[in-house]
Amino acid sequence: MTRAGRRPDRTERLVLPGVLTADQAARTVAGIAAVQREDGAIPWFRGHHLDPWDHVEAAMALDAAGEHDRAEAAYRWLADHQNPDGSWYAAYADGDAAEPTDRSRETNFVAYAAVGVWHHYLATGDDAFLDRMWPTVFAAVEFVLQLQQPGGQIGWKREEDGTDVTDALLTGCSSMHQALRCALAIAEHREEPQPDWELATGLLAHAIRKHPERFLDKSRYSMDWYYPVLGGALTGPAAKERIEEGWDDFVVPGLGVRCVLPNPWVTGGESCELALALWVMGESDRAVEILQWIQHLRAEDGLYWTGYVFEDDAIWPQELTAWTAGSLLLAVAALGGDEATTAVFSGERLPVGLDPDCC
Repeated sequence: MTRAGRRPDRTERLVLPGVLTADQAARTVAGIAAVQREDGAIPWFRGHHLDPWDHVEAAMALDAAGEHDRAEAAYRWLADHQNPDGSWYAAYADGDAAEPTDRSRETNFVAYAAVGVWHHYLATGDDAFLDRMWPTVFAAVEFVLQLQQPGGQIGWKREEDGTDVTDALLTGCSSMHQALRCALAIAEHREEPQPDWELATGLLAHAIRKHPERFLDKSRYSMDWYYPVLGGALTGPAAKERIEEGWDDFVVPGLGVRCVLPNPWVTGGESCELALALWVMGESDRAVEILQWIQHLRAEDGLYWTGYVFEDDAIWPQELTAWTAGSLLLAVAALGGDEATTAVFSGERLPVGLDPDCC
């Protein structure tokens, strides 16, 4: 694994006026790299836990910045520490695989590996990497689909004792919709069709689009607002209608996006993800504006504070997370036309599921 230094020449693709200069981008990349352990694990920050979803998000940002060896090390960590059932635990102390702190297995966390693996392949063209990671992705998807319900939604998690939590989360299922499409892209590239996955993806998309009653009501959270768009289940006029409907509730002009209503708390991760969703919809100007607003969360080391309580003028919590920085870099990469990032988030080159046309 190479050492990441401040290399503005490698981050010119991440320049965005009012958001990042090449030097600032290089500092942010170096900040994420400094969090990464020698074994490839990327916890939230050193001394905190690793969860598999945010680990992948940070790895994708490293790929977007050209740090492919570091990203590959992150995926190798996943392959080396996958559970026999295809899952990963929900949390590991400081990224130490020998010290899981939450032994439940969240389907959304498990599925997201497919997004990162496909993104890395698109960034590198490394077929040998894809061959090595295929068993990992296959096992992960098979685990996830064990928890799919008859209505198409996918249950939240499997508890440590093996009990399935069949209640479904709209945000998580929307993310899994993207992940299943990436897994299908990998299978298609390998000429190993997976018709069961195609049907499962179609059923999931149908549930997201047509059956909100099949998901727990988490409408207070901004992620439930924009994730059906970000995950590719809602497109076109339906996506536009959903975003406009929640805009005034969740967006705080000049500051960013609320995490949850009615709390006066904007967060960097949600703001960057909304920017990505806006970009997906073709609204790049609004996306750039959101990213410009959240520069008040940037720290001197190039990482970003998780959030800001605007009623108290207070940074909270006092943590600089690799995944917040990662979400910022991915949004900038998409806006800048990075090929791998645009392919993964636009969905234009991703297979679609088989529409069951059910009710």
